[in-house]
Amino acid sequence: MAKKKSTREQARSGEKNLSAESHEPMPPTRSPDVSSAQPVAAAVPAPTPAAATATAEPPRHQPVGMALEFEKPILKLERQIYDLVVMQEQRGVDYTPEIQQLRENLTALIRKTYQNLSPWEVVQVARHPARPQTRDYIDMMVKDFIELHGDRRFGDDCAIVTGTGRIGSHKVMLIGHHKGRDTKEKIACQFGCANPEGYRKALLKMQFAAKFGLPVVTLIDTAGAYPGIGSEERGVAEAIAVNLREMSTLPTPVVCIVIGEGGSGGALGIGVGDRTAMLQFAWYSVISPEGCSGILWKDSQNAPEAAAALKLTSEALKKLGVIDEIIKEPLGGAHRNPRLAADGLERYIDRTLRELRAIPMDTLLEQRYQRLRCLGTQTIAVG
Repeated sequence: MAKKKSTREQARSGEKNLSAESHEPMPPTRSPDVSSAQPVAAAVPAPTPAAATATAEPPRHQPVGMALEFEKPILKLERQIYDLVVMQEQRGVDYTPEIQQLRENLTALIRKTYQNLSPWEVVQVARHPARPQTRDYIDMMVKDFIELHGDRRFGDDCAIVTGTGRIGSHKVMLIGHHKGRDTKEKIACQFGCANPEGYRKALLKMQFAAKFGLPVVTLIDTAGAYPGIGSEERGVAEAIAVNLREMSTLPTPVVCIVIGEGGSGGALGIGVGDRTAMLQFAWYSVISPEGCSGILWKDSQNAPEAAAALKLTSEALKKLGVIDEIIKEPLGGAHRNPRLAADGLERYIDRTLRELRAIPMDTLLEQRYQRLRCLGTQTIAVG
């Protein structure tokens, strides 16, 4: 009995010590596609900005996380570093040289892996369960954010977030898709697939912004508009079409950024503006790889082949002239260092709005019109 009691006391003591350890908590995760992610014992670390360019720091804690298939060698090395750190603390032996060498190897492995991603792997990164979403970026880079609700016609769609705030030195109207984190929020947001009232809410807030001279910033992250019966009955196609028309002539600067998934008309519904940018590991296409595979091959097994054919990565779209700029992500993707990703996004928005606000409105609208008219010309030439 004394031995059992001692064991229980040791366990309680270990739990207290573990909970007392200081560490940066991981961002909340959403359930990923089972075909692209599997549970693992080690979590994806969130390195500091310095680590993004030097060595990747493994987490001191070991929560259960999700790993993409191609990330498994990275997470295996992180586990080795974590175990060595624990052994050093428990045995009082200095393993600093070994840990430092493993961290350098980890950084080199992450860099090599993410420099050679296939289009299908880029799609998986864009869907990573820990990737920052619109509300995460709002928390990290938007000051004095005041959320605005409703379309004054039907209801308030949680899949699209709208509100005023300050990004850098600019007061803006921010509009973005939000997929949700926990199960309850995902269902409420329909995994970021907006109903027509979501697009009408976005347009109402854009018109409000134009009236008061606020530039519009949109963050795109959706697999597409919601395809339910109610959505069709309330006119989702018409709502998106009206947004395309009105955004093309909106008398205020408009900056559109794909932060994750940019699928079909659901992305275009808030995606027409003076500048269009993408985060490095986002994707932007008329259809998802699975949808394309289902149409051409009658199943989703050829999604990797479809992803390559669709030219949906940021690098491919920049070459084709579909987007204006690629916003670099931290080493290993935005999910490894959301704060550093938000800093890069904020710098791009601040710089771009400075450029656009210096252009007279008549000139800006003419440039926007010509830009939209020229979309696709390079694609046709390459084809």
